[in-house]
Amino acid sequence: MPHQKRKGLPLYVAGLSCCFALWTTAIAFTAPTLQQGASAASGAWGVQQRQARNKHIARQALTVDLTGKVAFIAGVADTTGYGWAIARELANAGATIVVGTWPPVLKMFNMALKKKATDEAKKLDDGSLMEIAKIYPLDAMFDVPEDVPDDVKSNKRYAGVEGYTIEECVEAVKKDYGQVDILVHSLANGPEVTKPLLETSRKGYLAASSASAYSLVSMVQRFGPIMPKGGAVISLSYVAAVRTIPGYGGGMSSAKVRSTHPHLEFKHAPAFCVDSHLLRPKAQLESDTRTLAYEAGRKYGIRVNTISAGPLKSRAASAIGGDGEKTFIERAIDYSVDNAPLDQPLYAEDVGRTALCLLTDLTSAVTGMTMYVDMGLHSMGQSLDSPAYEGLDLKSR
Repeated sequence: MPHQKRKGLPLYVAGLSCCFALWTTAIAFTAPTLQQGASAASGAWGVQQRQARNKHIARQALTVDLTGKVAFIAGVADTTGYGWAIARELANAGATIVVGTWPPVLKMFNMALKKKATDEAKKLDDGSLMEIAKIYPLDAMFDVPEDVPDDVKSNKRYAGVEGYTIEECVEAVKKDYGQVDILVHSLANGPEVTKPLLETSRKGYLAASSASAYSLVSMVQRFGPIMPKGGAVISLSYVAAVRTIPGYGGGMSSAKVRSTHPHLEFKHAPAFCVDSHLLRPKAQLESDTRTLAYEAGRKYGIRVNTISAGPLKSRAASAIGGDGEKTFIERAIDYSVDNAPLDQPLYAEDVGRTALCLLTDLTSAVTGMTMYVDMGLHSMGQSLDSPAYEGLDLKSR
């Protein structure tokens, strides 16, 4: 499929251009002009090389061109989540978009993309519609065909779908495109989603860790060899990896989830569509990100980062029940707006744009990092709406 070059990156990167320009100017003023002989000549040459490189980066800061790059996004099944937003930003920059979708919703997703109603969600900055070059079936619970149990093979929701293990998916992508430049892990999964941690079985606990955290390890293992040096990987986490979030225990035990399939996957409403036993996988995910950054960086020359995103009212997250008045995710969003340093709701595009930066050469020296995109909520030690602060106008300060 021919690549169509997209123009422009949102103006938020313009600030990077200014920073690089100032950096270049500073280097020019601090050049070693007082040195003598060969070392002076060598030093001046080195400064000139750095100036040339920095000027090039400064010019490129306003436009990111990913034409010819292949981006694989695992865990996209609708147009409302973070995975879709990341795909759209990458497409804006010209990347070829291929996705991995959970088999039971594969047909539904394909049908939805053909409907006129999704055109607005597919619209890119230049007015054209985003094209998904190919959709691969992917169930992140399984690494190889031998891992798939008989009850899944015989399940009617998997009827007619083959090659959905991680290994088979990677081989199919390799056959079609040769390599992948960008890998996005945008999924989470838990078979005992409605249970508090104290009632979670070992089997349910390990299944959640396997699908939500180890799946990233498995994907980097298998995609790494077909990723070029300078490639980038990103996953999605949530602040519950490092903080306790009340409400995931007994308060969530009565949550109603639209699907009760034993291998339910959420594409990706950052942990708000999962219960307490899925918070540990997010901690694992962030820890694994740091280790993978080292190991995959040394072995393949690729970068690995994660985004800890705030609450988003995606389709998957909205499936969680509440008290009859508001869903859990609606209350989480209200809490964030009331207590975060930036008192406004988070949008999928906010995460999409941050992911774009982390997946391009704009952050070529950044790896092993957890980037918070949550209006600053993670930085707060106490809630502003606490009764303890009643009578104090802290929100306007």
